This record gives sequence, C-alpha cells and structure tokens, in this order.
Amino acid sequence: MIKPKTRPAKTTNERMIKVNHAGENGAVSIYRAQSWMVRWRTPKLLPQILENLTHEKQHREIFKAYLAKRNIRRCVSYHLCGIGGTFLGLVTGIIGGKAIAATTYAVESVVLQHLETQLAYLQIHDLEAYEAVCLIIADEQAHHDQALLALKGTNFWTRGIIKIVRLSTEFVIRFGMRSPLKN
Repeated sequence: MIKPKTRPAKTTNERMIKVNHAGENGAVSIYRAQSWMVRWRTPKLLPQILENLTHEKQHREIFKAYLAKRNIRRCVSYHLCGIGGTFLGLVTGIIGGKAIAATTYAVESVVLQHLETQLAYLQIHDLEAYEAVCLIIADEQAHHDQALLALKGTNFWTRGIIKIVRLSTEFVIRFGMRSPLKN
C-alpha cells in the first residue's frame, strides 16, 4: 500500500498540534538524556525521570496520531527540538537534581500556559485536537508540581537555568507557530 504524501498544516489548530508534537519530541529527548546522566550522577532520580519519559512518549504518540489521521507533516522544528532537548538533558543531567528540576519546572510552566491558551481556541475550532490536548494536561501539571517541590532552596544557578529554559521554550513555540510563507 502506498502511503499518501503528507501535507502542510492549513489551520491554526493543525499548527498547534504540529508544535505540540515537536515539543513532546523535545521533552522525550530531555528526559532520555537526563536518564543517561542520572544513572551515574544521581541514581535516586532515575525512577521519576523514567516515569516522566514514559508520559512524554505517550504524549508524542497522541499528537503523532492526530497528524497521521489528517496526513499532516510534522513540524520543521521536530528534529531541532530533539537535538536541543538532548543537549539540555545532558547538561542538566550532569549538573544534578536541582538543574533537572529547574529545567522541568521551566519547560512545564511555559507549556501549561501554552496548552491553556490552546484549549480555549480548540474547544471552538477542533474538538479532536481539544481532546488530544486534554489527555496530556494532568501529566504536564504533575511534572511541573513535582519539579517545583524539588526546587526548594533555589539559588542563582537554578534561577538562571529557569530563565534560559523558559525563554528557549517560548522561542521554540513561537518559531513553530509562525505562519510559513511556504510549507
């Protein structure tokens, strides 16, 4: 059977899901790289990292299924998110637990705001996309809340990581959501 050629996203809701899919790929890459580092740096964190990794893989599959059903090609930033996530995961995994918590907290803070904005739009324009986003919010909130608890006693470095990761996450979302001239 010949698979039909994928098409660019045509609507805002399709672009939202493409960006979410790319972001989940970045999250998978962050947790995967962190899991490599915590095995020797802080092994007690491994079960939580692996649980978060499992959630993010499930989220990526939810958005992948949405895109496949509509024959929409993935976001141009998909692989960039993966590369950036791997780098961020390696660096923060080497630094240790506070850096891992700061990264998770920063990413999830931005992602949760982004998803809440999406829900308001998608509830009106695309109920299937709305339902896909609803499926992941509880996990993302749990990751955020766990990271926040682990951040007690933050210092200059963790506040710096939070600021840099937040700005980077916001940039990636804006980059993915831009209206391309050609797709």
